[in-house]
Parts: sequence; C-alpha cells; structure tokens
Amino acid sequence: MILQLHPKKRWNLLIDVDTQKDFLLPTGRACVRNQAEVLTNIRRVMAWARRGKVPVISTAEVYPNNNGCSEISYCLEGTDGQKKVPCTLLNDRVSFPADNTNALPADVLLAYRQVILHKRCIDPFDEPRIERLLSEVEADEFILIGAGTEYAVRATALGLLHRGKKVSIIVDALGSHNKREAKLALRKMQAKGARLIMTKDVAGISRLRPCLPSTAGIMVREEN
Repeated sequence: MILQLHPKKRWNLLIDVDTQKDFLLPTGRACVRNQAEVLTNIRRVMAWARRGKVPVISTAEVYPNNNGCSEISYCLEGTDGQKKVPCTLLNDRVSFPADNTNALPADVLLAYRQVILHKRCIDPFDEPRIERLLSEVEADEFILIGAGTEYAVRATALGLLHRGKKVSIIVDALGSHNKREAKLALRKMQAKGARLIMTKDVAGISRLRPCLPSTAGIMVREEN
C-alpha cells in the first residue's frame, strides 16, 4: 500500500499528463494545435507546484522504435520527442519504465517530489504501475494539466472520477489536436463530476514567459 503524504491535513496533487516534446513543441511529431498558450500556462502551473511543494505525478507515453518501423510515429523510445518538456521536470524526481508490473516503493511519494511513470498506451489505467499509484494515492484534489484533452487527459480524468477522486482540470493548460473533440471531452468530464478551472485560479496572475522557444524565435532558458 502506498504511504500517504498528509493523512490528517488537506493537500492537492498535480497530475501532469504527457507533457512531452512531440506533443508540445512546434517541431513535435504530434504537436497540439494550441501549443504556445498551453506551454505558457503549464510553466505557470509547474512554478506554482514548486513554490507550494505540491507533489507531482507525471505520465509519459513511450513506444518501441523498432528501427523506424513502428506503426506509431511519435514519442518513440530513445528519441528527443519522447522526452518531457524541461519546465515540467522537478529536481527531486524518480522515473519508472512501462514494464507491465505494478511494483512501487511504498514511500515513493514521501521520498520524491515528482514521480514520472512511462506507459505504452493512451489510458494510464491500462498500465499496471500507474493504475496502482493513482488508485491508492489519496488527496483532497487531483489537478490535471497536459496533452491531449480528447485522449489521455480525458482517460485520466474519467479513471480518477470512477475511483471516487475529486478532480479539477485546468482548461487553459491542456493541449488538444481537435477543438471540437476537446470541447466534447471537457463536457463529458464535467458531467461526470470534474471541476473546470483556469490557470489563474491556482497560480494567480503571472508574467512568466513560455518555457521553450516560441515560433517568433525568442529564446527562453530551458530547465534541466
């Protein structure tokens, strides 16, 4: 059983869904349509999590490369596009592979500020290790950001709601490929009990710039 962080006090948990270069950079193989706005807001939310010492659970898609013969063309193992956007990484972190096991240290959330879990699927609950952690961990609120709204974010939110978790979704910190499908996904998540909020509701008003180079060519320092 996963040891809980603060069993006797209120606390939030940030769920960082697939914030990877292939989804969130203009040069990514599956870049979302609204990446510029989303990157700015994701950085603001991550800065809020750092300041407030909010624990972060991150998911990341990773698919076999098969020497370039994979049916899936994005987030391939060993490629730069599979890596997380630098501003979504905390210094105190641990990463687990997608290996069809559910093994996790009981104190993983006590020992690290960020837990990164790889998956070979869109729905995180199809990956045993992620399913275990998200099912066992307790928090007053699960706050979601990431990509894509109509796929992985939707599956993550609905899975959490099905397990009786309280879910809030930061709408302007979500990347999507299809605007109409994203709106439908948000409506379904809201109908199932998710709360729709904005970045300013958690992070306040900020002048932080995007965490990666913009299409206008302004260079911003990447975090390691």
